[in-house]
Amino acid sequence: MHAGGRRFDPVWLHCNRHLKSAALGGARTPSLTASRVPRARVSSERMSSVGRFIRSLIWGPADRPRINRRCSFSLLSSEKALFSNQRISVIEVSHLTKRYGEKLAVNDMTFTVRPGVVTGFLGPNGAGKSTTMRLILGLDRPTSGAATISGRPYQEFSAPLQEVGALLEARSVHTGRSAYNHLLAMAQTHGIPRARVREVISMVGLDAVAQQRAGGFSLGMGQRLGIAAALLGDPEVIMLDEPTNGLDPEGIHWIRDLLRRMAAEGRTVFLSSHLMSEMSLTAEHLVIVGRGRVLRDMPLEDFVAEWSRNVVRVISPQASELRSAILAPDVRVTASSPSVLDVEGLSSQQVGEAAARIGAVLHELIPQKTSLEEAFMQLTQEESEYRADRVETPDAEFELERVAA
Repeated sequence: MHAGGRRFDPVWLHCNRHLKSAALGGARTPSLTASRVPRARVSSERMSSVGRFIRSLIWGPADRPRINRRCSFSLLSSEKALFSNQRISVIEVSHLTKRYGEKLAVNDMTFTVRPGVVTGFLGPNGAGKSTTMRLILGLDRPTSGAATISGRPYQEFSAPLQEVGALLEARSVHTGRSAYNHLLAMAQTHGIPRARVREVISMVGLDAVAQQRAGGFSLGMGQRLGIAAALLGDPEVIMLDEPTNGLDPEGIHWIRDLLRRMAAEGRTVFLSSHLMSEMSLTAEHLVIVGRGRVLRDMPLEDFVAEWSRNVVRVISPQASELRSAILAPDVRVTASSPSVLDVEGLSSQQVGEAAARIGAVLHELIPQKTSLEEAFMQLTQEESEYRADRVETPDAEFELERVAA
């Protein structure tokens, strides 16, 4: 929109009460319902006074001016919107190190989680993922280095639920409270209205059990409640540790779409998971760690391409003849069964043309793509702190015997 040739973004303040003159530094102020506040015309002094007033409503003394919770939440959201173009919500980890006695859990980690994409946080068990997330959220103190969100340590946020939505341990709830009362208690610490509590309950699909005690929830239901708590303040930064743990297929599909939609809105989304197949469908960027160190910080497609091979799988009743026809110094052929060949060094088109020349029948001709799981396993095979013995299958032994020289 434009006003007098000057561009501005309108912000709607939904407050049905009159504000006292002492609050905004002027005469008694009329209702602010649906009043537009042009960004270009709001001075820094005015915004500062509004910000102080809002904080006094939420955190101030008992004799503060009485105002409904919906009004305070709307004003706080409006102040946040007015400054949205001045602050970029990023997570920055700089030379972060954490020791527990002799144990080095996090070793000089440096990476940045940017808005607009879903960033996956991957690593074997004991790699330092959960510790790093705790350090970002101020739950542990780093030995050295720093972690900031939007340029500030987490501890400095006066209304953290409206800045960062986090889920580290879904079962960290008062087991005697209902799902609704658990979220309501959190909302009341930030002036978040009851309508938002009901909204997030519906968003995560807990309407039918909202009045039941959280202590009786299944793993999946508890996970949904934890996600609802993370979304309660409509934050710009989302941090989730194993968000799909315990969810059914419908829930996994839902959380995948939700996170991708939030990233598309320009939010910063940071999540860890051990489900590689799901991460490949959700994340666009990866931060991979091992033994407390950053191993890779790159787009998912680039990471998979780094570990991919040019392999074509061929199924043919004349596999032996075809193998002889395509063998060359720069071509490697592996037979996993008498009729199946894995050809490395030729494209599917080249293999098909070779088969046509000798009259070989092809049942399948499929280019093989390296999965995220396979690439991850290759990268971290020496970085896993806990490894079980590998079990060789008969097919694997047959494959090793048939590798072409």
